[in-house]
Amino acid sequence: MPAGTGAHGPAGSGKTLPERGLLLLMVLVLLPLGAASSPDISHKEVLDHKAADAPHNFTKKLFPVLSLDYKHIQTPFEISLWVLLASLMKLGFHLIPRLSGIVPESCLLIVVGLLVGGLIRLAGEKVPPVLDSRLFFLCLLPPIILDAGYFLPIRPFMENLGTILMFAVVGTLWNAFFIGGLLYGVCQIQQDNPSNLHQLELLPCLLFGSIVSAVDPVAVLAVFEEIHINELLHILVFGESLLNDAVTVVLYHLFEEFSGVGSVTVMDCFLGIISFLVVALGGVLVGAIYGILAAFTSRFTSHTRVIEPLFVFVYSYMAYLSAEMFHLSGIMALIACGAVMRPYVEANISHKSHTTIKYFLKMWSSVSETLIFIFLGVATVDGPHTWNWTFVTVTVILCLVARVIGVVGLTYVINKFRIVKLTTKDQFIVAYGGLRGAIAFSLGFLLDNDHFPMREMFLTAIITVIFFTVFVQGMTIKPLVELLAVKKKQEAKRSINEEIHTQFLDHLLTGIEDICGHYGHHHWKDKLNRFNKKYVKKCLIAGERSKEPQLIAFYHKMEMKQAIELVESGGGVKLPSAVPSTVSMQNIQPKKPPPAKPVERALPQLPKGREEEIRKILRSNLQRTRQRLRSYNRHTLVADPYEDGLGDLLLKKQKMIELEKKIKDMTNYLTVPAAPPDSPTMCRARLASDPQAYSMKPVSDSVPTIQVDLASPQSPDSVNLMDEFRRADHQQEEDQGLMMKPPSGQRAPNKPAEADGAREQQKLMRCLSDPGPSADEDEDEPFLP
Repeated sequence: MPAGTGAHGPAGSGKTLPERGLLLLMVLVLLPLGAASSPDISHKEVLDHKAADAPHNFTKKLFPVLSLDYKHIQTPFEISLWVLLASLMKLGFHLIPRLSGIVPESCLLIVVGLLVGGLIRLAGEKVPPVLDSRLFFLCLLPPIILDAGYFLPIRPFMENLGTILMFAVVGTLWNAFFIGGLLYGVCQIQQDNPSNLHQLELLPCLLFGSIVSAVDPVAVLAVFEEIHINELLHILVFGESLLNDAVTVVLYHLFEEFSGVGSVTVMDCFLGIISFLVVALGGVLVGAIYGILAAFTSRFTSHTRVIEPLFVFVYSYMAYLSAEMFHLSGIMALIACGAVMRPYVEANISHKSHTTIKYFLKMWSSVSETLIFIFLGVATVDGPHTWNWTFVTVTVILCLVARVIGVVGLTYVINKFRIVKLTTKDQFIVAYGGLRGAIAFSLGFLLDNDHFPMREMFLTAIITVIFFTVFVQGMTIKPLVELLAVKKKQEAKRSINEEIHTQFLDHLLTGIEDICGHYGHHHWKDKLNRFNKKYVKKCLIAGERSKEPQLIAFYHKMEMKQAIELVESGGGVKLPSAVPSTVSMQNIQPKKPPPAKPVERALPQLPKGREEEIRKILRSNLQRTRQRLRSYNRHTLVADPYEDGLGDLLLKKQKMIELEKKIKDMTNYLTVPAAPPDSPTMCRARLASDPQAYSMKPVSDSVPTIQVDLASPQSPDSVNLMDEFRRADHQQEEDQGLMMKPPSGQRAPNKPAEADGAREQQKLMRCLSDPGPSADEDEDEPFLP
């Protein structure tokens, strides 16, 4: 406590003054609770008494100035007192940091409930049945589940969905049958020494095993949020506690129904499996329908922002009630409803409505969680108990053994398919974090005493398991996490750089899966994102935000968050008045800043319509990130018809094809090895021997020339591509020596006279008959005919 609290008193008493005031306030709250539980004369008896005295009393009564009618406000007054007590307990818990660092909050709340119930008992009053199953399932549980579902981290939950389902479905079935079967075997031991345990049959034991096998989400949230475990372990244990509700509900109703019959057939087992699928998938479907309706309704609330949070709460609660009405999983309905509606609702509602939803859900769930643990302690004092050492001890031991065996066995199978393996430390935390809570107590409280004569013993064992997991495991898990050096949650703010790389890796892995022909979860996630962007967003999100890319939306959210933090830290006072801001600064009251000089705007003031038109143009042209994603396949790697510059590529390809055809139609040349350079002596000798066979290479008149008009720039049309190829061929002919063409009258239509054709024929024959220099002759030796 700060030292300034007790400045006017002694040093010792000043530090405990707030605690004393809080204690006095708690006593004042507890006094009406005890008085509220006292038996009063019923309203009917009062009326009968007045009716009996009516004939004997004829005098006129004075007008009552002050009267007392507690019956009229008894129920809401007691509810307010319980909520006030829960809030004061939570406040007092956080005022003592040393205590909160040692004992979990849930343990202290249960102790407070035990003290309240004991005080009521000592006062000679009847303890009220506060933890009624109807009150718990319809009023206290929905806020906690809605808060967990609405703010559920979707990405880690979906990435670990297979592991969570294995723990929730297979693990819960294993725990239920392992605990129930071995408990029935233990109860049948020592037939010679008869006891009440020998009356237990197999189906009631399996029913009890299904009740105590499920991990409780309320207890897990209360403990895991205090130890700040890493995100992977938190989502594994918490996701298991959410999704095992369907298995628990089906097993509970199945064994409760068959306990009266006494026999189970194969058809009943088959119907039980069908019932599990219906309960689980039906709850998810009901929640998704109400989530879509809430998102669609929020699209039209731009003119009535006040009622936006109301639609979120009402639609979610209706989803839970609708699922419970058909005996579906209400918890899965709330989870699905919150997860489906959140991205669309947040895109439609205002920032103030988002803040209202966030803090109201946190407040509502916190109060409900506090009341549940207090009521659990009160119900422990109130309820009749039947203690059996053998049954209770074996139940606690079997719960621990079944949890450890189930987690280790399932992890061995799961690690064969996971990239990030679960280590031994992770397995220990998952097994040790399987806490039981008020859901198990409420399910046991619903049992009929006529069909289950051992109901009181069941409740005693359930409360013992709850107290053992919450007190022993809940108090020791934090030191064990620090002792084993388990990785804790790192409070790191997401940046735009991280979001860019995350989307890039998602796109890259999707392309790799398509190229390999393996359709994994990245492929289906990409398909779902395309369907969501193409159809769903246009129907559920209003305005231009339906076309806004995910990266831009994330940037806007980060910008708004930074602006709010700037305003809350007081930095918003230094902002110039010329800078527009979308954040309300009504809560900031600077100490009379000096009057600022009028600053001329650097840009002219634009009309609102013109500004919106400019924004629309920029949004449609500059923010088209990931506008079109192509699926890659190793069998169909073709050019994209929408790729830029494809027209130029096709035109070049067509020109190359035409050029190849022209080259094929050109004259085929026959070449001989090039002769050594002619010396003047050899030239005279060859000319003297046969003047007609040897002649100097005439300069061809067909060499193309490029004519450039000096008065105009050079045009590319003045260059003939084929002439350039002929020029290259002539250059090759000069390099390789004399070159002969086969006689072809059709391919040389430009020869004017037949004499030239005969001359070419004679040249060819003489050249072919000449063997050339011999192989053993020196190449540098002059050749004479």
